[in-house]
Amino acid sequence: MYTIDKATIKDATTIHKLVNNFADHGQMLARSLAEIYENLRDFYVIRGDNGEVIACAALHISWADLAEVKSLAVSEERHRQGLGEMVVKACLEDAKALRIPTVFCLTYKPAFFLKCGFHEVEKNALPHKIWGECYRCPKFPNCDETAMMLSLAEVNSV
Repeated sequence: MYTIDKATIKDATTIHKLVNNFADHGQMLARSLAEIYENLRDFYVIRGDNGEVIACAALHISWADLAEVKSLAVSEERHRQGLGEMVVKACLEDAKALRIPTVFCLTYKPAFFLKCGFHEVEKNALPHKIWGECYRCPKFPNCDETAMMLSLAEVNSV
């Protein structure tokens, strides 16, 4: 049985390691420990049997009508157990509770987000305000992530 919780201060270093493990393999963008701490309130974590963080994702509010699911990572030995879907669902439930109608992501794993109900969109369809952190990315302006979006107004049950 897994527990989904909001992240705590004690989780920050584990979140950092999880995210950057995938970043080291070119599967997501790296995050500094400072970024994790600054955005800790955005994160959900899934804990294993002994309380260790085995998955994480963040819901970052971009504007009144838009939020982003970001920094989704699942411990490699826990892949294919539905943990990614569980933590994304927690983010989407949070967005619904906050009455944010649209959630997007930028991803290297579009097939996963398709399973979660997202659909692919052109990057230029996203508002300019979401590109605030992109200028720090070494891949800017040649982003190779796939932009995906989900309208929560169209979703009956997340």
